[in-house]
Amino acid sequence: MVPTVPSPRRPLDTGHPSDFGHPSHASRAVRHWYENELGWPTVPGTPVDLPTGLRFDVLDAPVEAGYAALRHLVPGSPVAVRADRMRILVAAGSADELPGLLDWLEWGALALGLRAIGEGGRIEAPLPPGTPAPGALAPGTPRLAGTPAPVPVPADMSVKTSMDTAVDDSQGAAVWLRPPEPGCEVEPSLPTLSALGGGVGGAPDLVRLVDTMATECHRIRLRRSCAQPLVLS
Repeated sequence: MVPTVPSPRRPLDTGHPSDFGHPSHASRAVRHWYENELGWPTVPGTPVDLPTGLRFDVLDAPVEAGYAALRHLVPGSPVAVRADRMRILVAAGSADELPGLLDWLEWGALALGLRAIGEGGRIEAPLPPGTPAPGALAPGTPRLAGTPAPVPVPADMSVKTSMDTAVDDSQGAAVWLRPPEPGCEVEPSLPTLSALGGGVGGAPDLVRLVDTMATECHRIRLRRSCAQPLVLS
C-alpha cells in the first residue's frame, strides 16, 4: 500500500546562515544575518548587496596594500576580501574626502588602484562567518590542477582573522577577514578623518590608513612596471 501521508519537509526559509542548500535559501540566510543579527540595511534583490554611504563607506584596494594597512585598525574594525581585492570599512562620508586627501598627501597625480565607494554605492555582502563559499572544497579534498589557491595571509603579518573557510578565487565570493560583531555598533571602530592627531573615542585615523595604502599601491605599481618585458624598437 502506498502511504498517503507525505514525508516531513524542511521549511522553505529557515532564516539561518547554515541553510545553503539552495541559492534562494542562501540569499535569505545571508540577508537575515545582516538585517537581524547586525541591524544593517541590505539592497533588495539577489545576490545580497550592502548599501554604502549610510553606516559606512568602503576603501577598495589590492590585498597587498590592504594587509599593509591593517596595523592602523582597531580589532573591531571590519575588513572583507574578494578575490585579489580588500575592502576596508571606513566612516560614512570618507569616500568624498578621498580625492582631496590623496592630493594633500601628494598621491593625487598617480593611478594607484585605490578607490572609495560611498553614498549611492553598494558592495556584495560578504558571506557570514562560518558559511561555505560557493564551490568551497570540503576539508581534506584535494584541489584540482589549475584551480586557484585560497587568498593567502602573509606570514609576517600578525593579523587575527576569522576566515573559517578558504576563499575560492574562481568563484569570487566576498568573505569577512575581520567580521563585524553582532550586537556591537560598527561606527566607533571605523577609520575617520576626524581622528587625525589622536582620534575621538579611539577611532582609527583615516589619514594614516590612506597614506599607508597609497604607498603600498605605488610599490605594487612599480613592481609591475619593472616586471614588464622591454620592447625593443
